[in-house]
Amino acid sequence: MVAAISCLASEPSLWKKVIPDHVGQEWNPKRPDLYAGIFHFRFWRFGCWTDVVVDDRLPVSGDGVLLFCRSATPREFWSALLEKAYAKLNGCYEALEGGNTAEALIDFTGGVSEPLSLDCRALSLHSDQRKTLFQTLSKVHEHKSLITCSIRPAEGETVESVLECGLVRGHAYGITAVRKARLVERLLRTGGASRLFLVRMRNPWGTTDWRGPWSQGSEQWQQLSRAEREKMGLIVRDVGEFWMDFQDFCRYFTDVVVCRLVERTLLWPSSPWREVKCHGEWVLAPTPSTVLRSDTSLTKSQNNIRPERIKQRETRQEGGRRGNHDPRQKRMSADKDIKINGAQEVLMDRRSRCGGCINHRDTFLQNPQFMFEVRSKEEEVLICLQQEDRRIWKKNGGGENLPIGFEVLKVEVNRCSRVQRVAEQAASSIYMDSRSVTLRGTLAPGRYVVVPTTFLPGATGRFLLRLFSHSGVKLRELKDDLPSPSVLQCLLPQPAVVTTVHLGRASGLQPPKQTAPDVYAVVRCESDAIRTRVFKQSGNPEFNLRTIFYRRYPNAHISVELWRRGLLWDSLLGVARLQTSESERSRRHVISLRGGPGGRIHVETSSSLCLADL
Repeated sequence: MVAAISCLASEPSLWKKVIPDHVGQEWNPKRPDLYAGIFHFRFWRFGCWTDVVVDDRLPVSGDGVLLFCRSATPREFWSALLEKAYAKLNGCYEALEGGNTAEALIDFTGGVSEPLSLDCRALSLHSDQRKTLFQTLSKVHEHKSLITCSIRPAEGETVESVLECGLVRGHAYGITAVRKARLVERLLRTGGASRLFLVRMRNPWGTTDWRGPWSQGSEQWQQLSRAEREKMGLIVRDVGEFWMDFQDFCRYFTDVVVCRLVERTLLWPSSPWREVKCHGEWVLAPTPSTVLRSDTSLTKSQNNIRPERIKQRETRQEGGRRGNHDPRQKRMSADKDIKINGAQEVLMDRRSRCGGCINHRDTFLQNPQFMFEVRSKEEEVLICLQQEDRRIWKKNGGGENLPIGFEVLKVEVNRCSRVQRVAEQAASSIYMDSRSVTLRGTLAPGRYVVVPTTFLPGATGRFLLRLFSHSGVKLRELKDDLPSPSVLQCLLPQPAVVTTVHLGRASGLQPPKQTAPDVYAVVRCESDAIRTRVFKQSGNPEFNLRTIFYRRYPNAHISVELWRRGLLWDSLLGVARLQTSESERSRRHVISLRGGPGGRIHVETSSSLCLADL
């Protein structure tokens, strides 16, 4: 929390958000009658800003010294009052004993924290990897993101132990500047590189630990005048700040947390991210068929699905003077039984929405599902799953986070109901007993379903799913197992068979010694028609199109048409017809095109009489 407050103080716009009307809350010696001993703070909690009001009583020791957070200036109390409000929000001061900087940054900014694990050995050996990391940090800092870093103690090392260079293990530092500077000519004559890659750090304790190159009073600074420092942009603004060479930074620091301030559209109009969010809940259906046992263990090896990456975060505190714990993270073993009281499933009703991770094949899809669509071209997305903060229950002996994570499934382009079978996994988060789990990646055009889960079936709780994109994709929850019929469809027979069609690729469309055509495909079933995008000059286009059809007339065929895109009008290259049985799990077809110059298509189909099976 202290490290997060330190970052907050460096950004006035964020500081004013957490402490509204800070001028009006200041002590005014000319108007003591306005002082009422009440202070107002705001914190971002579970999707919205929450107001917290506290009085002016602060816990002190027997000699009158503040027990917890305090400022270096004796008459400054904003940090201690902010800490009291944060403790009230979380139930008590003890609830703040632990956690990590990433979670506190979310509470103070409403942003999204993304942890980065650094490979110190690889960064020390490979300058290109250092350059890439420097450019990444420079870019996120330019976009006003908050950055913290820490040194993870290795096995057998003590938290808060001091390295020979002066840095402290397990302690959170803030990065307040990322600078590439050109050395002045006078220094170039003495040898060395012409450019400097430096980061400015801040210790929230208000002390400068670093004793290496470019530390306070080092010989590097002695060779530069004040004017030269200012020209190069190498200045120190606050107490506790110091500069480091980026190569030394990569040598020592193991963990970086980037908090992206995606909510600042008014304060920062150039923000590239647009946010959509949905609240949800992992819940058991109220039915006698649901049985929970607290003495049953489930193993990941019982299923044939690949084991997920699981991380269990030990309770820790970064950047505070009291109660610092080991910030190392350890993985849950994929080969051992994992027990969580009250979270094991024996019989689960289909209406339950707490099916556990993808390793539990029978219940995984009995989780909440949320759909979004990437249009036209591939796009970078940032997905954040956040569970309800449980620290308020610490004073009653609870407060432990659930191990959570999520899967991103690529689904049929015309799907509008819940997924009943996993066809293609597009992305996978880690599973961690952290308050939030984040995944950033690039997705191809198509429809996707995010399935947020707990690690084991039967665990219940509330969550917030946040999705960020550059184009502003829409996110909605899928609640129905079957698509709702339109008014006209209510007059027709009810669907009897559901069929999925995976149009893979086409081949042999390019005539000899001719330019390959611009082609697209249309899949038709009864009154539905699904069209692919146009593939430019491709004789063997890879369509990779998945569709789903709820068929009222199972004996009617499904057709796949291939078209050539023309300047004035399009021409048909050929048609392939598919005849599927009423119940077949998966069948591959290689069919020659009819009615055109030739060619073949590769299609995979599956059908079921049970409409909720696909």
